[in-house]
Amino acid sequence: MIYQKIITELKKYQSAEKAIILQRFFKTGPGQYGEGDKFLGVVVPNLRIVAKKFVDTDFISLKKLINSPIHEHRLTALLILTYKFKQAAALEKKKQIYNFYLKYTKQINNWDLVDLSAPNIVGGYLLTRSCHPDHIHSCHSKSERRILDKLAHSKNLWEKRIAIISTFAFIKQNEFTNTLKISKMLLNDKHDLIHKAVGWMLREVGKRNSTVEESFLKEYYKAMPRTMLRYAIEKFPEKLRQKYLKGGI
Repeated sequence: MIYQKIITELKKYQSAEKAIILQRFFKTGPGQYGEGDKFLGVVVPNLRIVAKKFVDTDFISLKKLINSPIHEHRLTALLILTYKFKQAAALEKKKQIYNFYLKYTKQINNWDLVDLSAPNIVGGYLLTRSCHPDHIHSCHSKSERRILDKLAHSKNLWEKRIAIISTFAFIKQNEFTNTLKISKMLLNDKHDLIHKAVGWMLREVGKRNSTVEESFLKEYYKAMPRTMLRYAIEKFPEKLRQKYLKGGI
């Protein structure tokens, strides 16, 4: 079975020493956000090698991988899905990958799993649903993108991160509306990993259009968690950055 071949291939790259480091890095201790996660100690470049080698993996095998308690098994499944998505010419195939991904969001349960997959699959699919000006009245793009609102309102930390990180695909196309909308929805979130994600996406908006980012910040920066603000203004000129930090805007 292809599933077993992937497991065997991953074992070639595993390292007990790296596994210990990764378990600490990804906060797998009691009460931490990655509690109980297990690692083989395989680094991402090697996971990509395996994923590319097995890009034709069937969905039954992918289901087994993504349901695994081992972190690298799940990440390999997600990387395979991103490569499948990139190769898919037909929209129906992209939609199949997108739907599979959304079915298993509970297994996409650490920040690297989200960040390496959500923009490519969720963001990538929703970009294919962008409205053509000549068909704006019959386009369902806006309604399909409501999945991001649903994920942002989830009680699950990782689904909320999927919501905001998925918009990176839009940002790269200079589409900022969804990023700003989700950022506003997550302003009062309590988790540091959401603060970092929102701040990061706002910073990416600013790289492409500083006016858009600053307009949002001027309205909301005083209500932002400090970490979110620091991430958002990281690339600002020092004098301007200090003004935001000191509430002087």
